[in-house]
Amino acid sequence: MDPVRNPYAPGAGQRPPELAGRDRELSQFEVVLERIARGRPERSMVLTGLRGVGKTVLLNSFRSMALQRLWGTGKIEARPGQSIRRPVAGALHMAIRELAPRHRAPDRIDQFLGVLKAFAGRDPKAPKGTFVPHLGIDVPAARGRADSGDLEIDLMELFTDAASVAADLSVGIALFIDEMQDVPADDVSALCAATHELSQNGGPLIVVGAGLPHLPSVLSASKSYSERLFRYVSIDRLDRSAADQALLAPAQREGADFEPGALDALYQAADGYPYFVQAYGKVTWDVAAASPVTAQDVAVASPQAEAELAVGFFGSRYERATQAEREYMRTMALLGDDPVQTSQVAEQLGRKPSSVSPARDGLIKKGLIYSSERGLIAFTVPHFGRFLRSQPT
Repeated sequence: MDPVRNPYAPGAGQRPPELAGRDRELSQFEVVLERIARGRPERSMVLTGLRGVGKTVLLNSFRSMALQRLWGTGKIEARPGQSIRRPVAGALHMAIRELAPRHRAPDRIDQFLGVLKAFAGRDPKAPKGTFVPHLGIDVPAARGRADSGDLEIDLMELFTDAASVAADLSVGIALFIDEMQDVPADDVSALCAATHELSQNGGPLIVVGAGLPHLPSVLSASKSYSERLFRYVSIDRLDRSAADQALLAPAQREGADFEPGALDALYQAADGYPYFVQAYGKVTWDVAAASPVTAQDVAVASPQAEAELAVGFFGSRYERATQAEREYMRTMALLGDDPVQTSQVAEQLGRKPSSVSPARDGLIKKGLIYSSERGLIAFTVPHFGRFLRSQPT
C-alpha cells in the first residue's frame, strides 16, 4: 500500500494516530483539572511503566488538556546527576509567559519574574554570593525570595508565588517531569516537600511526573508521605481490543482494513506494547500489496520490523552498556523474562555479588534495568531479554 499514506508512527514520545486504551487515565486527569478549577484539594500525579508503553505520550496529552483550560504549563526531562533548579525555572518561565497576556496586573508578573530569576541564578556549585544570570528575563532579580540556595526552601517559595499568579486568573499551573526517576535524590526530596507544602495550602499548582516502575520507591525513600502525596497510575500494555483499535482506526481513515488473522498475528508479535504496535503496523502497511491486510502480509513484515527494533529500540540501548554490563544483562536474560534475584545473576556468573554490583549499578543509572524490590532486578525495556537471547554470544 502507499507508504506516503502510512498512518502509523513509531517514535520516542510521538503521539500515535489513535490514542487507544488510555481513556481511564485521560478521565482521571480531567477530574484533577476540574477539581482544582473549583478550588478543591487534589493530589499531583505520577505515571509509571516500562519503556514503550506511552508514558511520554500521555504526559504530552495531559499538557494539551491543561492548555485547553488556559492553564500555564511547563515540561522538563530529568537527567541523571543534573539539578532540577534551572530546568524547573525554565518550565515555570514558560508557564507564566502563557498566563501573562491575560493577567491584568503587569506588576504582578514582573514581581514573579524577579523571583524566578533569583531562583534560577542561585547555582549551589557557584562560589558563594555569585549570581548566574539565566532565562533572558529583563526584570531585576528579586532579593530575599526563593534565593537562599537551599532548593527545598526555594522551591516552596517559588511554587507558592507561581500558584498565586495562576489563582489571580482562576486557573492553575502544571509542571510536567519526564524521566522523573533520574531526578537526583536531594532534589527529589526538595520537590516532594514543596509539592506537599503547596497541597496543604491549596495552591493551584500540580506536578505530573512520569518514570520507570521503580519511581514510587524512589519517591518513598525520599519522603515517607510521598505515598499519599501523589496519585500513582501504572501504565501497562494494551489489551486486545485497544491494540486492535490502535491499528484499525487509523487504517480505516485511510480506506484500508485488516483481516482478523492479521490482527491475531500482529497482537502476538507486538504483545500489546504501544510502541511495538506502531512499529509492526508501519512495516506491515508498507509490505502489504492491497487492503485488507492479511496474516501473510504480517508474516512477511515481521522479520523486517524485528530487524528495525533490534537496531533502533534494543540495539541502541545495548550499545550504551560496557562489556561487563552486557555480560550481566545476558545472564539476566538466560534466567528468564520475570524479575530475577541479583544473587542468582552473581551465581550464574560464578562470582561474588559484591564483584558484579558495579555492573548492576551502572545499568540502573543508564536506565536499562530497575529494582523495585530489594534483591530483585528486571529490564526496563519489554522483550529485551528475548532480544539478548537471540544475539550471538
